[in-house]
Amino acid sequence: MLTPMNRIARLESRACVKVSGPETRPWLHNLLTQDVETLGEGELRFGALLSPPGRLLFDLFLLGETDGVLLDVQAEGREALISRLSMYRLRAQVAVEPDPRPVFVAWGDAAEGFTPDPRTPLLGGRVYGNAAANATEADWRAHRLEVGVPDPYADAGHDESYPIEANFDLLNGVDFAKGCFVGQETTSRMKRRGTVKSRMLPIRFEGAAPADGAEVLNGELRAGVVLSGGDGRAMALLRLDRLEGALTVEGRRVEAIWPEWWPQT
Repeated sequence: MLTPMNRIARLESRACVKVSGPETRPWLHNLLTQDVETLGEGELRFGALLSPPGRLLFDLFLLGETDGVLLDVQAEGREALISRLSMYRLRAQVAVEPDPRPVFVAWGDAAEGFTPDPRTPLLGGRVYGNAAANATEADWRAHRLEVGVPDPYADAGHDESYPIEANFDLLNGVDFAKGCFVGQETTSRMKRRGTVKSRMLPIRFEGAAPADGAEVLNGELRAGVVLSGGDGRAMALLRLDRLEGALTVEGRRVEAIWPEWWPQT
């Protein structure tokens, strides 16, 4: 019998892009936050394409394939990503085109046989192709919020946050040892100097979610903003120096949660 922790859902909000050609890996390697040159066949990694100033443009998953790399991206942004990558192509021997494969996620026992989510095993796994869904995308979103992992596009409307504010550095989304990528200078400087003032964290509360964009207050001080959520839990962008003490949103008490996957240090 299926249980709430044995679920498979199709993500209509995600779509695929195929990058192929003899120069695929070095070309993507020089653009994305993730190491692509060492990406093995069947291996899934998490990364992003940033703007030159280092802000988040597209979050994506990279699946290594024999003839190239499959990118798992936001469906609404697929054409924009293809256009952006084509701008960088120049004389590179690569082809960038839409791929029709659907995106499925699984968590609990159902994740067995799926490719593990590279952000944290607590999320489950992903697969590209047909699968027997028994849950909805809303169920997946509730699970993701329970695990405490932000989705910059779904939670914040892709407002071009810095990737470290969205915890990419803690969720295996940035390889700081790989060398140059678009936006690398700003990203590395923020990490090296410890200048990150705000991060996306889940908040817990009683009842329905506060309105998107509602202020999180610590006394009379602004401590952050609610991004999006559901009953009992939401994602918020919070100032790390204002988490001590009682937090409120719209007059209600809320609690900032440090996820299980968060580094102990």
